[in-house]
Amino acid sequence: MEGMTIKDSLHGTPNEFEQTGTSAQVVVLGSLHLDILVHAPDRPKKGETLPGRAWGYKAGGKGGNQAVAAAQFGARTSMVGRVGNDDFGKRLLSHLRDAGVDAEHVYTDPEAGSGMSVAIIDAEGDYGAVIVSGANLRLIDKDIEEAREVIRNAQVLVLQNEVLEVTNLAAAHLAKRCRVRVILNAAPARRLRPDLSANVDLLVVNAVEAEMICGVAVTSLFSAAEAAALLSNQVANVVVTAGGLGLAMAERGKTTHTEAAHPVKLVDTHGAGDAFIGALAARWASGVPLAEAIRFANSAAALFVSTPAGQKKTVTSDQVTRFLSECRQPMS
Repeated sequence: MEGMTIKDSLHGTPNEFEQTGTSAQVVVLGSLHLDILVHAPDRPKKGETLPGRAWGYKAGGKGGNQAVAAAQFGARTSMVGRVGNDDFGKRLLSHLRDAGVDAEHVYTDPEAGSGMSVAIIDAEGDYGAVIVSGANLRLIDKDIEEAREVIRNAQVLVLQNEVLEVTNLAAAHLAKRCRVRVILNAAPARRLRPDLSANVDLLVVNAVEAEMICGVAVTSLFSAAEAAALLSNQVANVVVTAGGLGLAMAERGKTTHTEAAHPVKLVDTHGAGDAFIGALAARWASGVPLAEAIRFANSAAALFVSTPAGQKKTVTSDQVTRFLSECRQPMS
C-alpha cells in the first residue's frame, strides 16, 4: 500500500449519464422498517433487565435509510419496496415522501405487516438492534418488473440483504442489462452467491460483515485492507468500513488503499452506515470517480456520527464538501 492513496486510485471515466444534463438518479431497492428506539445506559446482557430513559419511533430499514440519505446528499432518489397495510406502513411512506424520495414503487402488501425493529442505544451512542422483516420478504419479481423503467433510467442501484436474495439477484440482473451500476451493502452478512457477485459493481461491508463473509478479523486498517483485497476476488470493487479506524478499498488486481477515520466527537452512530451508503451512491451517480465518491461518503459519515439525532437531516452536501476540503485527511 506504500505511496498510494484512495485519491490516486480508481480515477476511471465519468459516468456515461454525466453529459445528459439531468441530475443524478439513484434507486434503492430494499427494506423499510419502523424502528422503535430505546435509550438506555447500556445494552442488556442475557437475562438482564435495565431501566431505560427514553424511547421513540424512527422510520428506518437499511433500504429506507439509504434512500433518504441519497436524497439528502443531492440525488433524485426512488425507493422500491413493500410495507404492510397498517399504521407503520403509513408512517414509512409519509417519511419517504417528506424526505423527497419517490415512493411510487413502494407497494402496500395486503397480507403481511410492515417491517419493524427495536434498537437499544447505549450511553456512548452505540447500539444493537433486532429486526422483524414482515412485508420486506414479500418483495417479488413482479414488483421489480413494475419498477423496470425507473431502474433503467438510474445511474446507481443500491441493494442490501434485508430482502430475499433472489429479489436482489433479479434486480441486479435488470440493472446490469441496462448498464446501471450496482452497489450491494451485504448487511446483514450472508454468503455471496457467484451469480449475484457477477452483477455487482461495488460491495460495501463493515468489519463484522467482512469477517463473516471472508473470515478475516478486521481489527486494524491493515486487516481491513486484507479483507477488502480478498473480497475483491468475488466483487470487482470492495469497501470495508472499520468504524472509528476508517476504511479500506480494493479494486480487483490492483493495490489496496486505506483512509483513516476523521477525528470527530462521537455523538450518535445509529444509521451511520446507511448514511455512508446513501452519500456514496449519490456522489457516484453524479459522475465522479468511485474513489472520490468514497472519500465524500467517509466525510459524510464523520459529520453524521458527530451530529445529534434530531439534527442529522440538516447535514448537506455543501457541508461535507467544506469539511473534506478543510480536513485534508491523510491516506495510505
